[in-house]
Amino acid sequence: MNRITQLFNIKYPIIQGGMIWNSGYKLASAVSNAGGLGLIGAGSMYPEVLREHIQKCKKATDKPFGVNIPMLYPNIEEIMNIVVEEGVKIVFTSAGNPKTWTSFLKEKGITVVHVVSSSVFALKAQEAGVDAIVAEGFEAGGHNGRDETTTLTLIPMVKEKIQIPIIAAGGIATGRGMLAVMVLGADGAQVGSRFAASIESSSHDNFKQTIVSVKEGGTQLTLKELAPVRLIKNKFYQDVQTLYERCPSKEELAELLGRARAKRGMFEGDLEEGELEIGQIAGIIHEILPVEQIIKQMMADFEIASKEMAKFEF
Repeated sequence: MNRITQLFNIKYPIIQGGMIWNSGYKLASAVSNAGGLGLIGAGSMYPEVLREHIQKCKKATDKPFGVNIPMLYPNIEEIMNIVVEEGVKIVFTSAGNPKTWTSFLKEKGITVVHVVSSSVFALKAQEAGVDAIVAEGFEAGGHNGRDETTTLTLIPMVKEKIQIPIIAAGGIATGRGMLAVMVLGADGAQVGSRFAASIESSSHDNFKQTIVSVKEGGTQLTLKELAPVRLIKNKFYQDVQTLYERCPSKEELAELLGRARAKRGMFEGDLEEGELEIGQIAGIIHEILPVEQIIKQMMADFEIASKEMAKFEF
């Protein structure tokens, strides 16, 4: 047991990222049933769709699970009320000021975790009263921090500044990766890309197959003028780079991006025109596997690496 397993009452310090278009109730419940903490990704759900996924998740697992809520959500009040009404006990917030909703949630008996990309924001989250933070490095898929601080650098910097538990995110898909961030000061690991390429992920099979075909250097952080996002280098990504050659305005970039580009790519499977969000670690993900097998492999890898470390003498 450590601070994260105790906080969430889970077996392993493995948290599934609440990824848009990937993290429906099937993925969240599978992760929770396998001993980690599953998260439903509210960012790609209308309020009543979220309610349905919460209700289905409660039927699919008797283990703890949570909901990830980007606070820039246009229906944020309705979303928060649904979470309370449905008795969700764990909420991860992101993309906003943690002071806005932390007190409201904690007054309802909900454990609150906030996602940050710097030690400055980690301190602000701690001051806001959250129970833990996710420190997400530059390697991560999807929307990312503007400072481009890597996980290897970020975790010890955050550890220096805060006292509450730290969950590391960005570039973690194996037990060895989890051990590495815990040696640096994290209490657990949030895993996104590895679970995106799982059987239970709600994303399209075309997207899953693309994840396992990504090679080193196959992703890039882009669109920093709007909101930094790490993408697989497909036709849409190349169109963005072509537009950059003309020094485009923010409005021109937004026009190219349009609406529902991520849904088109990850959920509907358009590999050419869709936005395909994934982390750099996709380069070592080679199979689409069931969640239970992914977690078993991670923990076996963690145990082997831990024993190997114990042999080192200097």
